[in-house]
Amino acid sequence: MEIDNILLNQREFFKTQQTKSLAFRKMYLEKLRNLILSNENMLYEAIDKDFGKSRFDTFTTELSFILNDIDYYIKNLKSLAKPKKVRTNLVNQLGKSKIYSEPLGCTLVISAWNYPYQLSLSPMIAAIAAGNCCILKPSEIAENTMKAMSSMINQNFPSEYLYVYEGGIHETTELLKLKFDKIFFTGSTRVGKIVYKAAAEHLTPVVLELGGKSPAIVTKDASLETAAKRIVWGKFLNAGQTCVAPDYLLIEESVQEQFLEMLRKYIKEFGYESGAEQYTRIINDNNYRRLVNLIVQNKIYCGGSFNEKQLYIEPTILNHVSWDDVIMQEEIFGPILPVIEFKNFNAVLNDIIEREKPLAAYLFTNNAEEKDIFSRKLSFGGGCINDTVMHLSNDHLPFGGVGNSGTGSYHGKYGFEAFSHQKAVLEKTTWGEPDIKYPPYSEKKLSWIKRLL
Repeated sequence: MEIDNILLNQREFFKTQQTKSLAFRKMYLEKLRNLILSNENMLYEAIDKDFGKSRFDTFTTELSFILNDIDYYIKNLKSLAKPKKVRTNLVNQLGKSKIYSEPLGCTLVISAWNYPYQLSLSPMIAAIAAGNCCILKPSEIAENTMKAMSSMINQNFPSEYLYVYEGGIHETTELLKLKFDKIFFTGSTRVGKIVYKAAAEHLTPVVLELGGKSPAIVTKDASLETAAKRIVWGKFLNAGQTCVAPDYLLIEESVQEQFLEMLRKYIKEFGYESGAEQYTRIINDNNYRRLVNLIVQNKIYCGGSFNEKQLYIEPTILNHVSWDDVIMQEEIFGPILPVIEFKNFNAVLNDIIEREKPLAAYLFTNNAEEKDIFSRKLSFGGGCINDTVMHLSNDHLPFGGVGNSGTGSYHGKYGFEAFSHQKAVLEKTTWGEPDIKYPPYSEKKLSWIKRLL
């Protein structure tokens, strides 16, 4: 079936109002949860074929997020969808005011390959929880997971409600020519601009979850052992192919040597050898070659080995890096950690501010003043103090970028709101209204209007 016919059928189905029923939404959320659980082994096998991701990492960083999202919306759907009473101002008395969360209609989710299940299904789940129809376009780079999701969803859901559209750049380009009521895109800033431009042709609102160079800052007042352990985990999780991974390390000069040795120790302890269960391979040849070219041999502190046949790059730390180095000009998206030393905390924050706003930022310190300055002064999508990556796991926090790292947010109620229109309704009584707003006008009426307004 042609994709434009799928969208047309979804538009007709949405008009039936069935998706607005909370019972309908819950029924399909529960069905999706059951399908994920019954197809768990298929999902593990598909992602292992794509880039060797373990069952452990697939569950903890992908399926657990999806299942938690489903449980959150089933539990909270009634309160999320309930019309919200708000105050009515004096000029509108006697009356009452409400905000209705209204589904937008037909939505499109275009997802990324690095966490192919989570970044596909989590926004799709938010879309259907909010009462929309949805077309999902997973990344063709992770081909086996794309086919697994297509099989699981297209065989079990009506296409006029949910549909997974397979294909590559051509298919995505054709999709973007169509008019949707909301587009949700996860991927690179370069492609995000293409999506935004295409959406503008139809005045379609867009959520862009992009990337950027996310800093991890370690000061002399940090708990260094804990910082080293958490940075190594957050950076080399998924072989660094994580949009919120620490992209580079800023370390206070007085503790640099000591801290780098701790990083080396934890890299060794975590056992990121080629073929290790806890370490994935690079997704494809193009990304492998791009990353290898970023490794400057005379700046390697530890690591630096790679194997093209296995698409393996060892966790690598580059020392004595400057802001002008090639590796600092683009998001790394791989297991290479450049290190820049600093002497002054405020000065290094200014260095970050001079660049594009990152998707994430991390600070390791026990200094209350540094924590406060970091939180207030630095603009970033979201982040942690004394940890990395884990802010994503709290569904009470919005997840999204700012500036070049994205626009809009999701997770929890923020995902529901991303796929909803907040419709304002003022209901007035038919009695008790003074006539001061109606002609003919007078100075006395104007005097009263000034007081009321």
